[in-house]
Amino acid sequence: MQQTYDANTVPAISVSELTHSFKGHQALNQVSFAVMPQTLHGFVGPNGAGKTTTLKAICTLLKPNWGEIQVFGHSVRSESITVREKIGFMPDHFSMYRQMTVFEYLDFFAAAYGLQLAQRDQVINDVLTLTDMDGRRDDLLSGLSRGMQQRVSLARVLVHDPDLLLLDEPASGLDPRARIELMEILRELRRMGKTIFISSHILTELAELCDSVTIIDRGHVRFSGPMDALLDVDDDTPRFSLKLNQPPENAIELLLGLDGIIAADVPEYSSGNEFDLELDAATDSNIVLSSIIGLGLPIISFSRRRKQLNQAFMDLTTRGVPT
Repeated sequence: MQQTYDANTVPAISVSELTHSFKGHQALNQVSFAVMPQTLHGFVGPNGAGKTTTLKAICTLLKPNWGEIQVFGHSVRSESITVREKIGFMPDHFSMYRQMTVFEYLDFFAAAYGLQLAQRDQVINDVLTLTDMDGRRDDLLSGLSRGMQQRVSLARVLVHDPDLLLLDEPASGLDPRARIELMEILRELRRMGKTIFISSHILTELAELCDSVTIIDRGHVRFSGPMDALLDVDDDTPRFSLKLNQPPENAIELLLGLDGIIAADVPEYSSGNEFDLELDAATDSNIVLSSIIGLGLPIISFSRRRKQLNQAFMDLTTRGVPT
């Protein structure tokens, strides 16, 4: 999932030393991170961490006390109109004109974005197809479920074809099926070349969905970078998961007899065919794998153990504020 980029690529979002206070409370303290184009970037933090403040600053809805934000190389401060043309913002809580139909609602916003009458119908059909709302075109907004309203809101964000989507808790209040369907829509939008910046508390889904992530806590960035780099962070002892097909009773003894393996045990969730291995830090895991194969053990899988996103999140957000 980790991607590489040309060194000359202009970030979709570049935030540098963003600092802001509300009535003496410092919401953001020198927040810096970058989001590369055509990626899906997760923005994670506990309540009150500064997520919404950051989103509003990127959207030009809030002027921060200090710092610089650029969207595709355009300054949020001095080129706000250009920035607004390139972004689509879906807030956590949004209001709808409930007595409008889905089509009327989208047509209103398409006109507000300057789309001509001749092109609006096709654009609306396209975004309704993308969000799987074709059959709801003439339904009143007041009669839609929360999940369907979220889809209409996402369709609204797309009518002017923005390069960058900023989504604040888009899965909030959705049932599991609606969340899964929404995440698949986001994957499709990324395949279409959109850059997606998503704030969410649903960590397990973000781990599967996102290329990169920024974790913020009490106004400070705790981590920002590729998702793989975050989940591969561990202590100095490499840990691997080994799964065998019908392992012998003395499998642990055999594994501990190999050079480079310093500990081996069966995890609690295992049915007896999975093993957690700890390797010496200086040992090449490929050599260990070759040694296991040499024993004649029937290997199903051998992989580096990764942190879960919720574990990484808790590790990073329970530390003290940097000085």
